Amino acid sequence: MSEPSDPLADPTGAALVELLGMVAFGELLAFDRMAADARLAPDLHRRAVLSEMAAAEIVNYRRLAARLAELGIEPAEAMAPYVTALQGYHDSTEPKDWLEALTKAYVGDGIADDFFREVAAFLTERDRQLVLDVLHDSHYADFACHEIRAAIAADPKVANRLSMWARRLVGEGLSQAQRVAGERIALTLLIVEGTGDQSGVQALFRRLTAAHTARMTTVGLNN
Repeated sequence: MSEPSDPLADPTGAALVELLGMVAFGELLAFDRMAADARLAPDLHRRAVLSEMAAAEIVNYRRLAARLAELGIEPAEAMAPYVTALQGYHDSTEPKDWLEALTKAYVGDGIADDFFREVAAFLTERDRQLVLDVLHDSHYADFACHEIRAAIAADPKVANRLSMWARRLVGEGLSQAQRVAGERIALTLLIVEGTGDQSGVQALFRRLTAAHTARMTTVGLNN
């Protein structure tokens, strides 16, 4: 099936552009964040690991930007609606140390990836695969999980501090997500239509909550 000359004229096309714009800006911010967080690493090995992951985020961003350009949309135009919300989230959750940086990546990126994975199911095969391909590599989550668990094993009091930090991350993330949902109507309609009805939307968010709870338990933090 050929793509419309103006994807924004079609509700599904508009939702695709909104989703790709959000994911693309998320990748761009992830690069900035990981590059900065790498300087918090306690040694050169860990700094190198995070720097390599930051480099991968730019590769992902370029793939998304290329797809938007193919659709006739300027990447900057597609990303612009998300700058305030996503930048606000990151500015209000600036980590103070290495463990807070890893927890932010583990918790925040994990929830975002779960959400994008759910929404990708409503796209055509090509775009679904693109979104799935650019989600954060599981090695990153495994690395963060190992680091956090090791820190808790060395000092159990760390678990309480990081659990409180994780709850703050989730609260800030939900606040900004509600803001985006109220502004990006096409994307919201895609989710409602894709899940079938309001009960389907509620079921989607229950899955996201369950995945988050399991992730917190795995790493040794309280939900």
